[in-house]
Formats: sequence, C-alpha cells, structure tokens
Amino acid sequence: MPSTSRKAAVRIREQACSIIALDRFILATRDSGYKGTASAISELVDNAIQARADTVNITVTSTGPEPNQTLTVTVQDNGIGMDPFTLRQALRFGGSSRFDDRQGLGRYGMGLPNSSLSQARRLTVYTWQAPGAVLSSHLDVDEIAAGRMTEVPAPRRSELPADAKTSRTGTIVLWSQCDRLDNRRVTTICRKVADALGQTFRHFLWRDTKLFINGEPIKAVDPLFLRRERGEPSAEVFGEALEYEVRAAPDSDKTGKVRVTFTVLPIHALHKLSNEEKRELGIAKGAGVSVVRAGREVDYGWFFMGSKRRENYDDWFRCQVEFEPVLDEAFGITHTKQQVRPQQYLHEVLAPDIERTAHALNGRIRKVHATLQFEQRLSDSERIAEKCEVRLHPLRVKPSREQAEISSALKRRHPTLREDNGPLSDGLKFRIVEDARATEFFAHAFVDGQFVLAMNPNHTFFKKVYRPLAESDDPKDRILRGQLDLLLIAAARAEAALCSKVSSADLKRFRKEWSDTLATYLTA
Repeated sequence: MPSTSRKAAVRIREQACSIIALDRFILATRDSGYKGTASAISELVDNAIQARADTVNITVTSTGPEPNQTLTVTVQDNGIGMDPFTLRQALRFGGSSRFDDRQGLGRYGMGLPNSSLSQARRLTVYTWQAPGAVLSSHLDVDEIAAGRMTEVPAPRRSELPADAKTSRTGTIVLWSQCDRLDNRRVTTICRKVADALGQTFRHFLWRDTKLFINGEPIKAVDPLFLRRERGEPSAEVFGEALEYEVRAAPDSDKTGKVRVTFTVLPIHALHKLSNEEKRELGIAKGAGVSVVRAGREVDYGWFFMGSKRRENYDDWFRCQVEFEPVLDEAFGITHTKQQVRPQQYLHEVLAPDIERTAHALNGRIRKVHATLQFEQRLSDSERIAEKCEVRLHPLRVKPSREQAEISSALKRRHPTLREDNGPLSDGLKFRIVEDARATEFFAHAFVDGQFVLAMNPNHTFFKKVYRPLAESDDPKDRILRGQLDLLLIAAARAEAALCSKVSSADLKRFRKEWSDTLATYLTA
C-alpha cells in the first residue's frame, strides 16, 4: 500500500474515533436548544450587553421575490469588541473566554455559534477595538459538513459592511443564507422579535440599554403590568415581596437570593376589552411566572404552582421570580438561557407560598369579576322591566328616609351606576347591584332616575341559588337567573308602590322577616 494511502487510512481511522464527528455534529446542533428566531437573537444581545454595549441594532433584510427571497440578519453593538484570539474563541463551540463566569449573562460559550447556525447556514463576525482596525472570521455549515472547514479560520483584516453604523468599538454578527427563521416576511419577523426581546430584556431597557430593530426602538414589555405607557392603567403589587435564601445545591454551603413578586392587573379598567384586545395586550392566556436571572428573563410559564391548575381567572395576576446566577443549578438553567428545570428541593422551598398566594388571588379575582358582571351589565331582565314599565301604574312616591340613606350609600359604593337619567316621568330605568345590607336579602332605592335593586351577597339565597346561576355558562341557568331577576324586581317595585299606603317601618319589618325565613328554609 502506498504511503499516501496508508496516511489517508490512518486519518480515516482517527476521525472515526474522534469525540465529535464534526460533519454530523454541525448539522445536528442546528436542531438543538432554541425555541425560535427571537431566542437565537437574544443570545447575541446577551453577548453585546456582556461586552458593555449600550446600543444594539438588529436589521432584517430580504432580497429577491417571495416566497423564495434571501433573508439576512445583522446584529451590531457598540461594545468593547474582540482581539484576534477572543474572536476565534467566540466562534468555537464552548470556546468562550468567560466559561462558567456567572457575573454576566453567558456561561458556556455556546451562544454565538449555536444560536447563529440554528437560523443560518453562514455566520460572519466583524469586530474592532479601534476605528478602522476591523477583524473578521466566519463559520459555514456547508463547508464544515463537506470537511473543508475543520477549525475556525484565523481572523483577518476586513472592511465593515456598507450599511454598518459608526462606533469607536463594536461587533457585527451577520447571518446569511438564513434558512430557518421562524417567518419569511420581514415585518412579521421584526414584530415578533421586538415583542420577545422587549420582555426578555425589559430590565435592561428600563435602564440605559437601547435596542433597535430595522431602525425602530424596541420597547420594554412588562408581563407584570407595573410599568405602562403614560395614561395606561397599571397593575398593583399584591402584598410584600417574598424573599428566600436558597442553597445552590442540596449539599452546598453556597446560597443565593430569590425574590418573588405578585401583581394584580387593573381588572376594573380592562375587563371590558374584547378578547382580541386582551390577547394583544398579553392578558388573555398570559397567566404565568416570569423567571428572571440577573435582570434577564430566562423563561415564562406555570412554575412553582404545586397542584394548582391554570384557569382563565389567573390571566389577571402575574408572578415574577428573580434569582442570582449562583442558583443556576437549582433552577436548572440550560446553556440557551431560555428554559428552567427547577430541582425538587427548590420546589419544596418556593411552591407552598407561591401556590397559596395564587389560590388567594384566584379567589379574589373571581369575586371582582362577579361583582363587575353583576353591576355593569344591563341584563335582559333589566331591559324587560324597563320595556314593561309603560304598562304599569307609574311610581309616584316620595323616598323614605331609609331609601334616601340607601341611595346615598349606593352612589358612594357603586360609581358605575348611571347618572342624569332624567326624572321618573320620562321612564324608569332599572339596575341590579350587589350590596351587603344587614340580614335582608334585598332593598330598593331611587338613584338619579334609576330604580335600583340591591341584593345582599351574604344572604343564603344569594350564595346557594343566585350566584351559582349567575356564574353558570349553561343557557338554561342564564334563563332561570333572568327570571329570578324579574321576580325580585317585581317584589321590590311592589314594595315601592305600597310606600304611600303602608309605613316604611312595616315594610322593612316584612322584608326582614321574609329574608330571615327564607334563609332558615335554605339551611334546614
């Protein structure tokens, strides 16, 4: 066998025993780790922030006709740049000079090559530490798969791309031959990336970091609804933040801090929005916990909730769990920083308080919604009562002292009651509200031209009969509830009609006796 053949055979045998089959690895790694384009770009923003950049410009361009157009993504920062050795290491898988450094956002040195090649077939990096001293190197999937590229090319002097922005130092990451972006339309890519990065890096955006995509500033997106645009309703913090000192591992002496914050969204201001508007704002199907590491959101989901299932009412509260990087193992942080897998001992520390608070908030939110639905809808029964008023003898009564007191209290406690509806002779308007009053099941009053029936939510009939019907989605239950509305409106109106013939004290005694007897029957 010729010597050249023997050498080739040796090379083949050595490659067959190498730890990594490079040609297959580069293809397989494209499928690992990243949820999508926004997650991959987030890795580049991490690198920029760790390089002390305060401005990051993301550009997405396309050339050629749809749907086969060529897409290119560029991410430029004004960080400190890299020297030749650092650039070459940054393009290696696991070659970071900051491996296992927990002071910044990255630890493993996988972000730049792994994220980039998950979206594009070619990655080119330009970097400079002084004006005009630009270095570049690249990785190419096809060259690696064909065996033509077995190591990172040595950095060489280069010119910046023609559309690069001017900065004293910086880095440009260029993705070309993009074949795995989530979408093909530039506007769609930009919108989704902006929304995702706005939430992931919101704490940095609230400070001095500026992110742009195709020239438009990326705005912070706060899933907790605490920071909103001026004039927009914001959430309220629920209770005091929960703080924990947690071990980095079950047998470790190292500890780190965890801080848990709950917020309640502005239900009164936003509950009337359409389902589409709620989705656009991130309310509908937005229930969850934002897990934040060193100011950067690494995951969002239904974490630490124990046995509590996610429900629609949970859309109206949010939770944020912030932790220090020393707790990476406890939270099960992956190298892509887009997922957590909390260890069991961490669950045992956090879940009891978080689950208990979530149950309390769910109950509170249910009550608020029930009250709002009860007070703010003009139900079919109210419309029927208004329509039929012309067929009944008009109510011409002088409100008693008790009714005047009830009216004044209702106006204070129920600002949603409509005002300035005209005198009674112009047609009586009906409203039903929920208002706790002593032991009586209901009372009535006149409020600015409205006949108001006030039901006591603490009465047994309301708890056992009316509320279950009001909260039911069954059409038959809704019909029955409407009939109960009319029955109670009729009883209250009849009482009002008798005020001129029977003393208000006697009517009140009758109402109380009736209410107490009804409660007794229902608790038998």
